[in-house]
Amino acid sequence: MDVLQEITALRTQLRHHNEKYYNEDAPEIEDYEYDMMQRRLRGLEEAHPEYADPDSPTQRVGGRASEKFAPVHHAYPLESLQDVFSFEELQEFFERVENAAGKAEYVVEYKIDGLSVALEYEDGVFVRGATRGDGVDGEDVTHNLRTIRDIPQKLEGAPPRLIVRGEVYMKRSVFDGLNAELELHEKPLLANPRNAAAGSLRQKDSRVAAQRRLSIFCFNIQNSDELPLASHTESLDYLKKLGFQVSPRYPVYSTPEEVRREIEQMGESRGELNFDIDGAVVKVNAFAQRQMLGSTAKFPRWAAAYKYPPEVKETLLHDIVISVGRTGVLTPNAVLEPVRLAGTTVSRATLHNRDFITGLDVRVGDTVRVRKAGEIIPEIVGVVTDKRPEGALPFTWPDVCPVCGAPVYADEEEAAIRCTGAACPAQLLRNLMHFASRDAMDIDGCGEAVLKALVEADLIHSAADLYYLTAEDVLKLDRKKEKSANNLIESIARSKSQDLSRLLFAFGIRHVGQKAGKVLSDHFGSLDAVLEASVEEMTEIRDIGQTTAESIAAWREQAQSKRLIARLRDAGVNFTGEKVAKSDKFAGLTFVLTGTLTQFTRQQATAIIESMGGKASGSVSKKTSYVVAGEAAGSKLAKAEQLGVPVLTEDEFRRMAEDNG
Repeated sequence: MDVLQEITALRTQLRHHNEKYYNEDAPEIEDYEYDMMQRRLRGLEEAHPEYADPDSPTQRVGGRASEKFAPVHHAYPLESLQDVFSFEELQEFFERVENAAGKAEYVVEYKIDGLSVALEYEDGVFVRGATRGDGVDGEDVTHNLRTIRDIPQKLEGAPPRLIVRGEVYMKRSVFDGLNAELELHEKPLLANPRNAAAGSLRQKDSRVAAQRRLSIFCFNIQNSDELPLASHTESLDYLKKLGFQVSPRYPVYSTPEEVRREIEQMGESRGELNFDIDGAVVKVNAFAQRQMLGSTAKFPRWAAAYKYPPEVKETLLHDIVISVGRTGVLTPNAVLEPVRLAGTTVSRATLHNRDFITGLDVRVGDTVRVRKAGEIIPEIVGVVTDKRPEGALPFTWPDVCPVCGAPVYADEEEAAIRCTGAACPAQLLRNLMHFASRDAMDIDGCGEAVLKALVEADLIHSAADLYYLTAEDVLKLDRKKEKSANNLIESIARSKSQDLSRLLFAFGIRHVGQKAGKVLSDHFGSLDAVLEASVEEMTEIRDIGQTTAESIAAWREQAQSKRLIARLRDAGVNFTGEKVAKSDKFAGLTFVLTGTLTQFTRQQATAIIESMGGKASGSVSKKTSYVVAGEAAGSKLAKAEQLGVPVLTEDEFRRMAEDNG
């Protein structure tokens, strides 16, 4: 590939990744990989000025204003920062500064990994907030920014006009809590705090942003030239006085050596922070010197961002242990020889799922390469195969859940292994939520918060325990009043009379949804009949396939399922269906309806067949018992005659159904 081809390819790739990162909040590559591509392109462009392009990704901020929001033209451009990746490059920055502006003082701040915004105030009132966009034009997200508690809505003693720049971020603790909740409800997890913050801020519905509990650090007064401020530290102190949250750390140093030590200390402690950083920002403190230095088309010459390189270290893998999540997914985790990474000691790392383990062929005893993904979660990125000990065996998944002992199954759609336990302690809360939900047992007042409190108070260990609660038990929960406690107990008692179809769905048996629950209830009429039915009997029912039947059979054989059913029976929960078969006259018979029926609708004829234990099918085969032919019967009638299947008129079908003999 020649130079121009490589430049063109890099520009295309970087534009694609800019779109994914800035505008879709869905990056496909790590920041470091992106930075290295940008660095390579910049080097080629500097070496070959004949290929310069003002629209190159190296000359423009990556974002753009979305059409979903009103555009905002920034009165003061929101510039990007020049990245440096070594202390040698940082030294070159110091030399350029001091050659142009003389001896300088430098402020060192955390480089928060979030979404940059501008906040506008008029006469002390917050009037508008906008994303950075391309640095010149952004998008109006005022409605979402108003949900952030760190942003003052009104300032005391503020100037007539104030434009503040800040970084919206999500605390790690908030991120972890949100993902735990999403996992519980089996929704897609958030990728990382930065994407979560950016995606939340760019929602049309401000309630989403409010629920995400975003935060902000403000780091610059955009119109500082209009205020009597002489330095960056003065501006930060002024912002703090007005009520803004600023970086918790912004020391001033006068030598490059001091700056370097501060950056190293920040890097060592970053694992202990409740927010993500991807580097440290070094800024000239004096505004007068900043004025002398000016800016390029993209970067201010008075600042640089030191980016911490991804730290990858080798260590020993002592064991692979399995944890069970709240949705029953078995997650493999590596137990490691402790190693220092990104400021913290790491002794465990995620192995994600079965495909990840298979792809790496990671084995107990291996020497592995470990890093922190996004500086947060330790993960294994490779195996040093030439250090593999003799006799190291491929990892084998357990056949049963390590928490409750129930069988596990491979979920092909998710590359996941799941527990099938009816009362697995690891997934208790999620199972209870499903059991009490509106489409299942419909227990009013038994939402996630109440169930969580009951579990934490050690009052329930399975869905059956709900029916043994008393109002006195519920009153032990925080903030529960006597009336609401009584209401909950009454709601639980009412649910005892729910139809069998709801109970079957509430069990959470794999492949048994609302429709299958209704079909099983209508056909068998009682839970005992479902429990006694063979797999073959179940598969003869319309809409119940082999996989569903086998899943039911496996579930009912588990000891914890038997205990659950026994306790529900003792509590007086209804085990019968509303619609019970009138007789078993048609048991084992399959009917096919064809042509235009004049004495029944198709639905009525089907209901008659099923009420007598028969099955209505849509196609004719050798297993078909009878074909009921109406007017203008076509190909199904012809196939029945070809196969020798008995054909009934509507009158004959009626007499067969009504015959008591």
